[in-house]
Amino acid sequence: MAPDAPPDGQRFDPSDSRQATRSTVTGPPRGILRLGHVDVTVTDIDLATAYYTGVMGMEVTARTEDSVYLKCWDEEDHHSLRLRYASRVGMDLMSFKVHHEDDLADLEKKVSRFGFPVERLSRGETLGQGESIRFSTPSGHVMELVADVEKVGTSRRREPLAPEPSDLGRMVRDQIAPPRMDHMLITAEEVGDSTQFFMDVLGFRITEQLLDGNGHQLGTWLERSHSPHDLAIVHGTNGGLHHFAYWLDEWDDVRDAADILAYNGIQLDVGPTRHGITRGSTIYFFDPLGTRNEVFTGGYRPDPDFPTLTWTEDNIGRAIFYYEGELNDRFMKVHT
Repeated sequence: MAPDAPPDGQRFDPSDSRQATRSTVTGPPRGILRLGHVDVTVTDIDLATAYYTGVMGMEVTARTEDSVYLKCWDEEDHHSLRLRYASRVGMDLMSFKVHHEDDLADLEKKVSRFGFPVERLSRGETLGQGESIRFSTPSGHVMELVADVEKVGTSRRREPLAPEPSDLGRMVRDQIAPPRMDHMLITAEEVGDSTQFFMDVLGFRITEQLLDGNGHQLGTWLERSHSPHDLAIVHGTNGGLHHFAYWLDEWDDVRDAADILAYNGIQLDVGPTRHGITRGSTIYFFDPLGTRNEVFTGGYRPDPDFPTLTWTEDNIGRAIFYYEGELNDRFMKVHT
């Protein structure tokens, strides 16, 4: 170790006052692990289910009187998306997994001290889940934290298989079939206040930020799983969902997704293209009820000493869409 190196667990950029404090406690990981599931409302549950199974390639794990639960093929947990029938399209909640049951009590205290009431749900109150907590965020979203989720297993073998001689060419597929849900982006009237809540109370770390001419945050990208972002916040209406995103393994999968979307007549928003922020390759598009989806691949691994990357408003086009260098009006204003 270099003489001037900080102690292990305290590697951070001292010039960045927005970074969350790193824990120096040894032992197993604690706190929030990753995005668990997104719950949205739909006005036509049969149409939405047909799209998420037939085009996206998700699998139905359960149905109730008003809801359909779905997962991607490489996800172990009970579901990563819940569709609930309602009179309007919207967002019910975002659910994040924590490492341990003990984390629920710890985070419940932190949220309560911040000033938000916390609702505790018993095992079985939510299908496929153990005990969980729910609370509102400064951005007006309902957030859930849960540790114990029913494992239903993956639906494909994970180990690579040797192809048959007749299968050496690239497989043509009729569904996008992403392996997992990756992240989500929400809107907030005060991005800075919401960002501080997720960092100071819930332990997220900021990887990238977009600032206006006065140094105020227009957008922030936050992580817990050592990916470029698990959650992003951009300026907009409180309580809004801009999109949720599926992970694809490589650029060829993104290209194939574009073909599948075009074949099925799915409305594209932007792409295929590349982000400046996160460096990911992407396509944005809408499900039949108007909720924006994304397929995403690439990016980088933000190690503990990764500094916060800052973009300014005068370069917002290349920050969001690196190739085009400009934003379309719909991308900025349309949300669920």
